[in-house]
Amino acid sequence: MDLHLTSGDGTPLVARRSPGTGVPVVLVHGSGGGLHSWDPVVAHLPDDVETWAYARRGFAPSGPCTSPKTFDDDADDLAAVVAAAGGDAHVLGGSYGATVALHHALAHPGGVATLSVFEPPLFAAGPRLVPVLGEYRALADADRPSQAALLFARDVARLPEDLVATAPPAADGPPSDEARAEMVGNLHDLEAMAADDGDLGRWAGIDVPVTLLEGAETWSPMPETMDALAMVLARVRRVRWPGQSHFAAFTAPELVAADLLETVRAG
Repeated sequence: MDLHLTSGDGTPLVARRSPGTGVPVVLVHGSGGGLHSWDPVVAHLPDDVETWAYARRGFAPSGPCTSPKTFDDDADDLAAVVAAAGGDAHVLGGSYGATVALHHALAHPGGVATLSVFEPPLFAAGPRLVPVLGEYRALADADRPSQAALLFARDVARLPEDLVATAPPAADGPPSDEARAEMVGNLHDLEAMAADDGDLGRWAGIDVPVTLLEGAETWSPMPETMDALAMVLARVRRVRWPGQSHFAAFTAPELVAADLLETVRAG
C-alpha cells in the first residue's frame, strides 16, 4: 500500500507499507534508488514484520528538492516516516541511506528502536566534493546522465576502475526519463554530501543499538571507514558477509533480511 506523507517543511513523501503487521521497520534507500530498492529484502521477511520503504526527497514519486539538500532535510523526512510507522521503528539504511539513518538517530533521539546501517559512504563528504558537485551539475544541465553516473561512480562512490569499466555504454538517442530522474536525485544527494563533513566522532552520540552490515569484498576506503565507525559507536554489532560487496541487498537479499530480523528480534 502506497501512502502519502508530508515532511516537516511540507515536502510530500510517498511510502510503501508492506502487508505485514507487527514490528515496524523503516527502510532508507541509497543514491539512485526509490520505492523498489528494498523489494528483494522485503520478500525474505516474515509477515510479523511491517516494512515502510519510502522514496527520499528528490526521488519520484516523492517531492522534489526546492533548494540545495542537506542531511538535515533527509533526517527530517525519515522522522516523518518513522512517526507514520508508529514512532518507535527499527531503521535499516543502505549506502547514502545509511548515512541518512545515522543523521536521523542523532537529530531525532527516541524515535528509533535499533539502527542497521549498510556501508554508509562517510568518506564522501566535505570540501573535496565541491568541485565534483560543480562538474556533476554541469553534466545535469547538459542532460548527460550517463556521464554524470560515471562521475558519481568514480569520484563519489570511488568504484574501482574494473567495475566502472563494466558500466553499459551510453545509449543512442535522448536519455530516458528514468535516467534523468536518477541523475537529479543523485545531484541532490551530492549536495548534501558536499555540505557535510567527515567528523566520525559525532556518531558516538548515538545511544541505540547499531548493527554495521558490510560486504567482505567491498572496495577501499569502505572497509577502513567501517572500522573507524565501529570504534566510535557506543553499542555496536558487526556483520561481514563473505563474497559480498556494496551490492549485497541485490545479490544476497536473504542475508540482509536474516541479519535485520536478528536485530529486530534482539531489540
